Amino acid sequence: MNSIRRHPSPLAKFRQLWRLVRESHDHPIAGEPSPLLSIRPGDTAVTFIGHSSFLLRTAGSALLVDPVFATRLILLRRQRRPGIRVRDLPPIHAVLLTHAHMDHLNLPSLRAIVREMRRRKLPAPIAIVPNGVEDLVRRIGFREVRSLAWWQSTALDALTITATPAKHWGARLFNDTHRGFGGYTIAAPAAPTIYHSGDTAWFNGFHEIGRRLHPDVALLPIGAYFPDSYRSVHTSPEEALRAFLDLGATTMVPMHYNTFRLGREPMSEPLPRLLAAAAKAGVQDRIRALTEGETWLVPIPDSELLSAWRRVPNPRTRAS
Repeated sequence: MNSIRRHPSPLAKFRQLWRLVRESHDHPIAGEPSPLLSIRPGDTAVTFIGHSSFLLRTAGSALLVDPVFATRLILLRRQRRPGIRVRDLPPIHAVLLTHAHMDHLNLPSLRAIVREMRRRKLPAPIAIVPNGVEDLVRRIGFREVRSLAWWQSTALDALTITATPAKHWGARLFNDTHRGFGGYTIAAPAAPTIYHSGDTAWFNGFHEIGRRLHPDVALLPIGAYFPDSYRSVHTSPEEALRAFLDLGATTMVPMHYNTFRLGREPMSEPLPRLLAAAAKAGVQDRIRALTEGETWLVPIPDSELLSAWRRVPNPRTRAS
């Protein structure tokens, strides 16, 4: 569709942003934090904090991905509270940041996490960032800052964390377009491999990520896709499902919806659209939508069943 490639003018972008800011204050913030579910050693658990923020516990380590606990992103107010509180976090070994946008790299939240670990006399976490993002987090107090280019990996105890490509952009402001962006896979022996895509549009790279890194669980964005020009950097629900099938993963966990007003689609629309598309494709039982604060204990994947799923052709889902 040609409309996907048309980009709004700076004035149109400002008007859209200001309208979203005003609408974000129309209603009280919904939701309440939940107690964090305890897990046993050896378990893998995915806890949805909200938006694209997750707590991942696997192979004895606890990671945060794109943690945002703040009520506001400058003027834009969140619509639902974070599902867990900073003071209820387990000891955090690393914080993974997918790119520099303020709804993913939130400086007050990062400072609060480091401060909480220090309050408990625990080591500060390691920060893992794309190339070109190091300067934004260097003074926060992380024990170490590691930067990765696409397909580069770093070891963290038993984990291997690999940076993956995406179709997005990474500037914090307007003129710092050197900053990297992307997603990550988190892998360990005898544990499910988890993939967090970061923000992205659909692109052919999902095939290669699946072929090279074999994720079992895919955390994929489904919101901020309207107007259609937004789909140059974000997936619609149908496109996110197509990405999931391209990856060959066992389970999809949707994200990037229902927290901040970032697109013009109704806040309640993305998840039902995803579930309808999944039902049409016959994979509705492979979608695991989590509410804020909910923890999913990820089963060890059945290798034979997973191989069979990966052999199923990807039906071309309708992008709307």
